[in-house]
This record gives sequence, C-alpha cells and structure tokens, in this order.
Amino acid sequence: MIPPKANAAFVANMEDVLAVYHRPPDDTRPVVCVDEGGKQLIGDTREPLPIRPGSVAKVDHEYVRAGVVNLFLAFEPLAGRRHVEVTERKTSVDFARFVRRLVDEQYPDAEKVVLVLDNLSTHTPASLYQAFEAAEARRLCERLEWHYTPKHGSWLNVAECELSVLARQCLDRRIPDMETLRREVASWERDRNAAAVAADWQFTTTDARTRLKRLYPVIETDKSAVVNH
Repeated sequence: MIPPKANAAFVANMEDVLAVYHRPPDDTRPVVCVDEGGKQLIGDTREPLPIRPGSVAKVDHEYVRAGVVNLFLAFEPLAGRRHVEVTERKTSVDFARFVRRLVDEQYPDAEKVVLVLDNLSTHTPASLYQAFEAAEARRLCERLEWHYTPKHGSWLNVAECELSVLARQCLDRRIPDMETLRREVASWERDRNAAAVAADWQFTTTDARTRLKRLYPVIETDKSAVVNH
C-alpha cells in the first residue's frame, strides 16, 4: 500500500524509468538494469542416490547449511544480455566493485551506462567513494547515469524478473558452496546470453496514466486565479 503523500514521488520515479525503457537502442548508452538476491548454500549429509531404471534420484532429508551468499545481476533488456556475480556480501563496497567491473569489463566502449536500480541505500554514487579513491570514483560516476524505481515499485526493475528466472532455472536445488554456485550461474548465463533472451517491455507512460490513475495526485484548481466575467 502506497501512502497518499508518497504518490507524487512514486509517479515521478515511475515515469522516469518508463521513459528510459522506451529509449531507442543506443550502443553508446546501453540501458542496464541491476538487482541483487540471496542464495542459501546447502550441502548434503549423505551422498545422493542417482537416477536408476525404475527409480528417481533420491536425497537425504537432512542437510547442512553453509550460509547465505549474494548474487548481483545486471541485465540489458534490449540486447538480451545479462551478467551475474556471486559475492559473500552485498555491502556498499561490494556493490561499487560490481559496478566498476560492469563499466570497465562488460561495457568498456560505452559513453555512459544507463543504470536502472532499486532505491536502496547502497545503490548510490556515494558507494563508489566508499570503495575507491576520489579520482577513480569520479571517473566511474562520469560513465554512469542513474535512474531509480520508486518505493514499492521494484516490479519496474526488469532485472528483478531476470533474477526470478535465474532462481527457477538454476538455483532451485541444493548447492553446497560458492565455487559450485559460481560454475552453475556462469553456465546459466552463457546459455541464456547465447539465446539472446531479451525483454519486450510493453508498459508505457500512457498505460500508467490510465491503469494506475489512482496513484496520481489530484490537482486542485487555484480558485483565486479564476476571473469571472
């Protein structure tokens, strides 16, 4: 439920993100959505039994918890390109290092990388200054353009949808350690990028103003400005 006083801010951020999604393709300014999620590492206490004729694979109901790790995901919806990194944590510094690799390794030739992200406290240019010297942080800031989804509007981040696909296709099983997780995620990334699975975003600003009309503030007429003739 969105508080009434927050409606104007919600609408402003929503329309900003929708405008970004409907920019024409531009290799010099790729639109890249960024999100993050967690994965509980779980190991087996006993060796699973493989599939046999007339019998399905079996795993013991007991398991070993090995902690929760983080996954950063960047998704370029128009190009059908994504990149996933597994990290131990998701601090401001972890986010900043991920963004630098995104800029320098994934999009080295882009004039600017247009980021769409959730409005989290770590998702800011300030994170770059926490992780790097001022000159390096400034260099990265000049390569980035920031756009934020509104509070209670994370559905506007296409990377969230891609994380859901990753969870269904790759993470919905026991994975015991980070190295195994990294291998599995890298394999998923290669296959999905090879298929160039893009996102066909159809929701427009016009749609928002019609379907989500209740979220738009009601503008009151300034009666003092009305002149009777």
